[in-house]
Amino acid sequence: MAKVGDKIKIISMNGEPQYTGKVGVVDFIDDMGQIHGTWGGCAIIPDVDSFEIINENQEQKNA
Repeated sequence: MAKVGDKIKIISMNGEPQYTGKVGVVDFIDDMGQIHGTWGGCAIIPDVDSFEIINENQEQKNA
C-alpha cells in the first residue's frame, strides 16, 4: 500500500486514460483511502485503479 512521500507510477485509472504513465509523489491519503498526489487533479482509488510504487532501486535499474 502506498504512503505519503512514496513515488508512484499510474498504470491505469478508471475513466481517465490521460493519467496512464504519469509519475508523482503521494501528498496525502483521504478518509476514503483515495491517494492524492503531484500527478494531477484526480485521486487514485486503490481497489479500482492500478499503480506501482517506484523505489530508488527500481530507478537505478531503469537508468
